Amino acid sequence: MADVKQRNGFLGFIRVLWRGINITRQAILNLIFFGLLLIIILAAARRPLPLQDKTVLVIEPRGQIVEQYSIDPAQRVLARLSGERMQQVQLRDLLTVLRHAAGDPHISAVLLDTSDLQTGTWTFATLRQLGHAIEQFRASGKPVIAWASGYDQGQYYLAMHANRVLLDPQGGVLFTGLDSYQPYFKGLLDKLGVDVHLFRVGQFKSAAEPFLLNGPSPAAQEADGYWLGGLWNQWLDAVAKARKLSPAQVKSDVDNLPAGVAAAGGDLAKMALDEHFVDALATRAQLIRELRAYAAPGQDGHGFRAVSFGDYLARVQRERRIDDNRPEIAVVVAEGDIISGPQKPGTIGGAETARLIRQAREDKDVKAIVLRVNSPGGAVYPAELIRREVQLTRAAGKPVVASMGNVAASGGYWISMDADQIVAEPDTITGSIGIFGLYFNIPQTLAKIGIHTGGVTTTPWAGAFDMTRPLDPQVGAAIQQIIDKGYLDFVGGVAKARGKSFDAINAIAQGRVWTGRQAYERGLVDKLGGIDTAIALAAQDARLGKDYQVRYVEPRIKPFDRFLMSLGDSALASIALDHGITVPRWLAAFAPRAAGPLQLLQSARPGKVNVYAYCFCGP
Repeated sequence: MADVKQRNGFLGFIRVLWRGINITRQAILNLIFFGLLLIIILAAARRPLPLQDKTVLVIEPRGQIVEQYSIDPAQRVLARLSGERMQQVQLRDLLTVLRHAAGDPHISAVLLDTSDLQTGTWTFATLRQLGHAIEQFRASGKPVIAWASGYDQGQYYLAMHANRVLLDPQGGVLFTGLDSYQPYFKGLLDKLGVDVHLFRVGQFKSAAEPFLLNGPSPAAQEADGYWLGGLWNQWLDAVAKARKLSPAQVKSDVDNLPAGVAAAGGDLAKMALDEHFVDALATRAQLIRELRAYAAPGQDGHGFRAVSFGDYLARVQRERRIDDNRPEIAVVVAEGDIISGPQKPGTIGGAETARLIRQAREDKDVKAIVLRVNSPGGAVYPAELIRREVQLTRAAGKPVVASMGNVAASGGYWISMDADQIVAEPDTITGSIGIFGLYFNIPQTLAKIGIHTGGVTTTPWAGAFDMTRPLDPQVGAAIQQIIDKGYLDFVGGVAKARGKSFDAINAIAQGRVWTGRQAYERGLVDKLGGIDTAIALAAQDARLGKDYQVRYVEPRIKPFDRFLMSLGDSALASIALDHGITVPRWLAAFAPRAAGPLQLLQSARPGKVNVYAYCFCGP
């Protein structure tokens, strides 16, 4: 009997303990819930203090300038609330902020700090468009002061549009020219015993060469040298114009870099000043003193009155959250590799992007569509799904204008070719009209470790794509015929869309890459310009005049993600950050997006011939 009481007593203790834990858990959850509810109420009720006169807008882009975030909303909000600047900034946001600030009487100047901006050969089109926006801001009579701890040639391509270009005395301006290098895997694949079968059309379609050669083919070197040289000449001309120098002088300064360094005694900052690439050398303290000519002192009497890009963007977005019944131009972003199946932003899912175009077409308020393309291509079938929706939209009477960003090559051109008009920056990398198929099999690899396969089939084609078996030559010939037909479809489609003969397009196709300017000269592009140019053309084609609004059509945001985004943009968040209240920075960590030739194969299906319209001409 005593044992029973003892057991009951122990079980009773466990029950009481569990009730206590459960009550504590509910109390914590309620505390979190009501805390978040309080934040929402405060965020809705409180607004940031209005901007004061003589405020400098500080733009410090960090990481990459993108068409569309590939970072999810939770990470973006955590980055903002932790006081960390995100590793991505949207081009549309930079353009919006500069456009709005030009007419804002409280903004007296812009400080542009490009120290942490990631650039490269494939970003020149974006930098050119942003530079044009800076010049439009300057036209309002307000100055732009560029300063950095150092400039590479991409950062400088943006900073040179400022009224004054300043450099830290311990920094430097380093121009090295452009290059196009990539890894080649043939030696490794040979050692592993992997057989690579390439099926392609086009003398210059070199995207698969890394798997077949140990270096670029002569045709690839010829083509790459042409478009890369075109980009470099445009860079030289633009820098020379901005700095009131001759292109020959700028080229000489770059070519004779060692001599320039020696003449400056190893002082890169002095060399930049002597060669007139910067207007002055300035420490941060000297920069602040210069900005005090345009801005009031800071709250504590030190520094200068300023508003950050993120806070100013949040203000602009809050002001724009009103009902607007004007007709719409819809912008659909296609950024990244083109892959089958649903994809996150930063990669193009063919069916999802096609759905967004279809959604815009079926929206009675949308009168025209701009397809903003920043893609080196990818799989053919999902690209075709997108092209069909463009074609159907035009057939429905709604104009479509393709706006090419940094890269719109191969599959990126495929999805653009049926637009009413194609707009590209002179620095856009485009063309590469061609397709290829890759097939890998590993019988030799297995043999190296003593594994062999054998069996029977009911037909000569059964098991033809078993990667453990050699590829039958007849199967290879059939695949090549399929690739040939795909190339004919691509070139024929471009010829029909551009109103040219097959032979005329075939002569400039062959998988060859062009700059936007070179493509324009060859009739592959209708007009040179950025997304603003494309939007204006869409409005013109739809006969909208000046009375329209622009809306980005994007995948639906989940309610909780929308809540997080509104929290990050809230007045309360700005107030908290102003008082040094942040979340731990480790919560804001995120992994950068992978890049390189091997990324293309991540979506490849084993035992299948993977057919691509792709150009390894991006990051």
